[in-house]
Amino acid sequence: MAQKKSNRKLKIFSGIAAVVIFLGLMVFLFSGDNFLLLKEIFQEDITRDELQDTLGRLGYKGYLTFGILSMLQVVLTVLPAEPVQVMSGISFGFLKGSLICLVGVFVGNTVIYCLYKIYGQRLEEFFEKNAEFDFETARRSSKVSIVVFILYFLPAIPYGLICFFTASMDGRYPKYIFLTTLGAVPSICIGVGLGHIAIASSWVLSIFVFLVLVVLLIILYKNKAKLFAKVNEYMRRKSEPYSSKTVAKKYNPWLYRFLSLTVGGWYARKIHIRLENKAGTLEKPSLVICNHGSFIDFIYAAEIIKKSNPHFITARMYFYHKRLGNLVRKVGCIPKSMFTTDLENAKNCMRVLKDGGMLAMMPEARLSTIGRYEGIHDTTYRFIQRVGVPVYVIQMRGDYFARPKWGKNMRRGACVTGTLEQLFTREDLKNLSLDELKAKVDNALDYDEFEWLKTQPNLRYKDKRLAEGLENILCRCPKCDSRYTIKTERRKVYCEKCGFERLLDSRYAFTEPVPFENFAKWYEWQTEVLDKEIAQNPDFALEEEVILKHSSKDGKTMLREAGKGVCRLDQTGLTYRGTEDGKEIEKVFPLAEIYRILFGAGEDFELYEGNEIWFFVPRDTRCCVEWYIASGLFKERYDNVDIAE
Repeated sequence: MAQKKSNRKLKIFSGIAAVVIFLGLMVFLFSGDNFLLLKEIFQEDITRDELQDTLGRLGYKGYLTFGILSMLQVVLTVLPAEPVQVMSGISFGFLKGSLICLVGVFVGNTVIYCLYKIYGQRLEEFFEKNAEFDFETARRSSKVSIVVFILYFLPAIPYGLICFFTASMDGRYPKYIFLTTLGAVPSICIGVGLGHIAIASSWVLSIFVFLVLVVLLIILYKNKAKLFAKVNEYMRRKSEPYSSKTVAKKYNPWLYRFLSLTVGGWYARKIHIRLENKAGTLEKPSLVICNHGSFIDFIYAAEIIKKSNPHFITARMYFYHKRLGNLVRKVGCIPKSMFTTDLENAKNCMRVLKDGGMLAMMPEARLSTIGRYEGIHDTTYRFIQRVGVPVYVIQMRGDYFARPKWGKNMRRGACVTGTLEQLFTREDLKNLSLDELKAKVDNALDYDEFEWLKTQPNLRYKDKRLAEGLENILCRCPKCDSRYTIKTERRKVYCEKCGFERLLDSRYAFTEPVPFENFAKWYEWQTEVLDKEIAQNPDFALEEEVILKHSSKDGKTMLREAGKGVCRLDQTGLTYRGTEDGKEIEKVFPLAEIYRILFGAGEDFELYEGNEIWFFVPRDTRCCVEWYIASGLFKERYDNVDIAE
């Protein structure tokens, strides 16, 4: 109630102030020589000498008068802008006249911005009723800046109306004033230019140019309904929800190589990279698979196979952002909804191979949590066998330690090696059984970073914050058994509840190896503890309050907040109860349809359904890893029961 009264008082006092200022301007304009100038501006038979004589008597007031008139024709909208602009050109020349009018428009635009912030809704409703323009659609348009400029060229739309529309986009003042002032520049230049032509050449040329403009305006005005309809249709096309489904029809190899070179060069500043192609010239069509220890594995893989213009299968979430999605499309990336049926992705993959291209994929479909191979979905093995093209494998080592899933930055002193070899020929795929193929693929992709590090005795990681982020994969204290109490600082890992503490050395090992020599052993222990709890309690469940996020509707961001609720994970699957876009829902993901719940370390846990992502952000993001572990343990039990039956 107090807020409403405050707003009402603000509107009243603002209205009084506006009236007082307006009356003051009127007194200024209609007094003394100012009034004579005002009459002469709107006379048709005024001569330049007469106008200059009046301006000479006024001095600086002449500049001020023209500036005020330019401002008023924006604010009042009923005043025509052309007479003021033409007379500015006659009186002051093109440059000075344009500047005076532009300053007046700038001030008028600012006044309208302030009025909109106070009286916006009522003024907006009035103007929208008196224009044949779809303002609501235009506001949703991805090309709204272009819309503003189009409006300045349309007939029967006053400057003031355009300013109110631009202000209603909830933009900040700098962007608003830039668009509205720049949009008025062409018409100001035309009006002032006509006046300048009148004194720089002959009245005949001036009248001819003026008549041509009048004819064009008449044509536009008579056809304004069709013109508005076309503009509205353009707005509707540009305001359609952004889709992450489409894939670029034309591959841009130059952009691919530029990004590979620049991004790869950026990361290579801190780490040593050794890549080797043992397969020679690669056949096409073909398939390349690679283990996935680090977020930037695609950079290493891209460098090895760059001459083959590969198409990488990429998580669909990155395509939700319009600019990022368009960029990765142009370098051949194909969107994939991870761990769920995605027919669109399958069709696009087959299209690449049918066209003689190279398809590249990280079949684990998620980053390794502790630097070990975590397996791939059964459908991937069948896909490899079904496509029947040569298969190559890139074996990465050291990539996880260079930039682990939970880490915040690249580790100085890291060494990354990558080797490309041929795994299967066409004949191999014809002769291998599915079980034999599985065994060979798993063997080729298998890795353990801690075992690899033993073969690199001189390797040291020099990052002073080496341990920071480990709290997002170590969710249980080994001393007090508390959950979500682990914290990190620089190279220290400790429990905020009981004080248990360990330091991480330059080779990712704990300086005191009891009870664990490294964080991988710690992770294994907490997995075993959780497995026992699930085995001993058939009603075991994880439950968290979450924020629900979905894909962005306009493509300006990657994700948007869609609701809030509670997530529960048990032996039946994952259930979300809460809101989605303002509606109360209960969403169930049966365990039969879940392979793993994906998780971002310290960020979220997530599932895809079709082309949509269900992105859950819990209050304490340290719990996300436990949802990932539990989903795998529940799934193993479910599959074992299914096999037994």
